[in-house]
Amino acid sequence: MAKKLNDLSALGAFAYSTNEDVYYDNGENEEETLPKNKQQLEAIFSNKGRGGKTVTIIRGFVGTESDLKALGKLLKNKCGVGGSIKDGDIIIQGKYRDKIMDILLKEGYKVKRVGG
Repeated sequence: MAKKLNDLSALGAFAYSTNEDVYYDNGENEEETLPKNKQQLEAIFSNKGRGGKTVTIIRGFVGTESDLKALGKLLKNKCGVGGSIKDGDIIIQGKYRDKIMDILLKEGYKVKRVGG
């Protein structure tokens, strides 16, 4: 069954030109992942906008989306909890900042505590 389109923006962007000198950048160039020892990560507690539920946020990862997802999966597995990846942040459910900092340090990342 075909997906119904509400407007043309659902088709995505496309460009066509007969000029051979035209270059189109689709913005899919991901930056390379920095080595673990060059990463400057921050571990933050937060409960804003989450109905009082506390989460631990890991911020500051520089690299590809797939490497960010792999790190998020590692942290979720080691803590035994759920979480997600949004806007370049790893969001882990619960108060696990100290445990996550230990895991990241053992993995070779530089991480600092931010906030209370």
